Amino acid sequence: MHNSASAGPPAKPRVGSSQVSEASLKRKRGVFQKDLQHMMYGFGDDPNPLPETVSLVEDIVVEYITDMVHKAQNIASKRGRLLTEDFLYLVRKDPPKLHRCTELLSMHEELKLARKAFDVNEETLATAD
Repeated sequence: MHNSASAGPPAKPRVGSSQVSEASLKRKRGVFQKDLQHMMYGFGDDPNPLPETVSLVEDIVVEYITDMVHKAQNIASKRGRLLTEDFLYLVRKDPPKLHRCTELLSMHEELKLARKAFDVNEETLATAD
């Protein structure tokens, strides 16, 4: 028989367990479902995965992102503002994640510069006419 009183602090509920946290009840469910279905298919799953599977993956992803943001906020609290470098600091010991993050950040900068150049070219063409 099990004693109803636990000896230690309550355990953190696992992702995928039947327990639902307050944060997951507050958020809008299904926001990432279509994107996750495509990603799951890209990684070898069925083109139409079970809704329960997509929902579980979504819960895992949202919990991971939320956890990363909270950790980054704790790091940034000393400075007073959250920076991209706070997230890079968190993934510094995971080389594939760090490489992918820096790759995406550099692509973002390239796209910003290309949009800026496109806007400038468009403006000069409009004034030349």
